[in-house]
Amino acid sequence: MVTQEKEPIINIQGVSKKYGSVVVLHDINLKIYPGEFVILVGPSGAGKSTLIRLLNREEKPDSGKIIVAGRDITKLSSGELPYYRRNIGTVFQDYKLLPTRNAWENVAYALEVADVSDEEIRQRVPKVLKAVNLGDHLDAYPNQLSGGEAQRVSIARALIHNPKILIADEPTGNLDPEAGQEIADILEKINCQGTVVLLATHNRDLVDKMRKRVITMKQGRIVLDQRQGRYNG
Repeated sequence: MVTQEKEPIINIQGVSKKYGSVVVLHDINLKIYPGEFVILVGPSGAGKSTLIRLLNREEKPDSGKIIVAGRDITKLSSGELPYYRRNIGTVFQDYKLLPTRNAWENVAYALEVADVSDEEIRQRVPKVLKAVNLGDHLDAYPNQLSGGEAQRVSIARALIHNPKILIADEPTGNLDPEAGQEIADILEKINCQGTVVLLATHNRDLVDKMRKRVITMKQGRIVLDQRQGRYNG
């Protein structure tokens, strides 16, 4: 449910970005409010991935502001970035799991690097894996998991810090329709528990079924913003 608050949790103001002489984002303005589920669509090269990298603070815009939870993240110091990123869970198309660690260990690693105690890790990891329907796959390694199961481990890892925002960049791109729908259902459940979800996807059927807010990008611009929208990429 969308919380009708005056202050957006994400407020992108006049953001532009170029690589060399190629402009990939043109004066992007976008507000996302607490409780929203927003789907980002558009053809390859539209600027979706660049916008996600800016939100993760992997890169900075050439101009404009990106205000997340009241802070302009373009001004964060390198020392502040790890804390910021723990509040922004990210899920990728290629899972990015550690191949030598099982599902439990892949999720636990995100807590280990944040110096969370062993006792707290033992309490939190099984709960989050159960939340993504993997309670019986704790000991499975990535090469023993299906694509959908591996993506659910990736989602569990992104959720382990209880982020305010979850960004999913083409999370169903490598999955069959059934597994893709399961991932979409899990993202909806996460959103219903209060986490803002920003989903970038090319999956037309998924977008049309979900009937969420749809932002369409083309050639580095936002060209359409629909409530309960359909795929127009």
